[in-house]
Amino acid sequence: MDFRYWLGQALTSNEAWAETFTPVRPHPSLEIPDGRFETAFEELTERLKDNYPFFHPSYAGQMLKPPHPAAVVGYLTAMLVNPNNHALDGGPATAEMEREVVRQLATMFGYTEHLGHLTTSGTVANLEALFVARETHPGKGIAYSAEAHYTHGRMCGVLGVEGHTVPVDARGAMDLDALEELLRTGKIGTVVLTAGTTALGTVEPVHEAMALRERYGVRVHVDAAYGGFFRLLSGLDGPEGLPEAPWLAIAEADSIVIDPHKHGLQPYGCGAVLFKDPGAGRFYLHDSPYTYFTSEDLHLGEISLECSRAGAAAAALWLTFQVLPPTPDGLGRVLAAGRRAALRWAKLLEDSERFDLYQSPELDIVTYFPRTEPLSLSKIDETSARIMRVGMAAAKDPVFLSTLRVSGPQFGLRHTGVDADADGARILRSVLMKPESEDHVDRLHERLEELSRG
Repeated sequence: MDFRYWLGQALTSNEAWAETFTPVRPHPSLEIPDGRFETAFEELTERLKDNYPFFHPSYAGQMLKPPHPAAVVGYLTAMLVNPNNHALDGGPATAEMEREVVRQLATMFGYTEHLGHLTTSGTVANLEALFVARETHPGKGIAYSAEAHYTHGRMCGVLGVEGHTVPVDARGAMDLDALEELLRTGKIGTVVLTAGTTALGTVEPVHEAMALRERYGVRVHVDAAYGGFFRLLSGLDGPEGLPEAPWLAIAEADSIVIDPHKHGLQPYGCGAVLFKDPGAGRFYLHDSPYTYFTSEDLHLGEISLECSRAGAAAAALWLTFQVLPPTPDGLGRVLAAGRRAALRWAKLLEDSERFDLYQSPELDIVTYFPRTEPLSLSKIDETSARIMRVGMAAAKDPVFLSTLRVSGPQFGLRHTGVDADADGARILRSVLMKPESEDHVDRLHERLEELSRG
């Protein structure tokens, strides 16, 4: 894909379309001399250098990577028109694209019927799912695990709903016995399960929780913002294949959230919320006498809490799905590379004399810690922070990691023989969501060993 060529084609296409209308002279108030723009642009590009190299496999820190060129071209092409997908008259073409990509996402999860739309983030998508949960189970609380994203607790506060944190087990997944004990109180109307926690990448037991839903009449929401696209690897042969049971069970969930701006290769911000029952749209009913007037068809603003939303986000995802569809042989190949990289690094860590694997990776997040002398939480914390800091500051061949703070009890569940001289410790954490990591992971580990000796 010739990226520069297709960026130019985006401009050419927009100019050709604009020429089908009566010529318009740009207003003088919008004109900017090239010299003035050059000065501003040079400052912009200089300031943007104050970023970590998210594109490079040496960046193995947070959940950050650049979007695919197809997404950039799609976004730019639509952005020049600047459609707003709130109402059909604001973005007729991109509204239809949004319906198509949402349908593809619903199909990926196994929904035969659905209602859904894109959002600007997983946070907003989860807010909408919990909003509908509140409306379907008024006066009832919402339960989520201690490893769920913090957005659930915050959104419960926004919605005026009581949030309940459920303890986790030794792999960081919701403890279903503790959940059932909570459900027996009758206080809970909705249970949130996470398919890919943001700290460890743990996939919670959606399939086992479904029995509790039937027993206690609760609603189940699956937050698959991070891990949702790994549905494409479930049941596959080979090391990258994942157990099918929890992923297949997502098709029975009442609602799902996924973030295409993570593993869907999209620029920020692009989230999505899906409802199994199309009747959920009744909770969004409102009237806008100056908005929904060009069509009797459903406007996306009629089924979303957000109003203005970039139609360019839908165009970017649509174009990406045309060339890398959400199938095992399409986008699944991208995720498989990151998954294999995580498994490879886990093996290197298990064989290392200087590091221990904190927990086996379930998706593409690897967690590990240095073997210190003495082997204590405080020393592990200090050394992890030093390795991250020195690695980032290296003048030659820097490596960019992140840390994760874990509690003493959680550490003890996974590793005995560590002196619990503190209430917790920072360990090292790497997200291998770029497929290029597969060819770079041996070098990453080599640099990690060098940093530990330094």
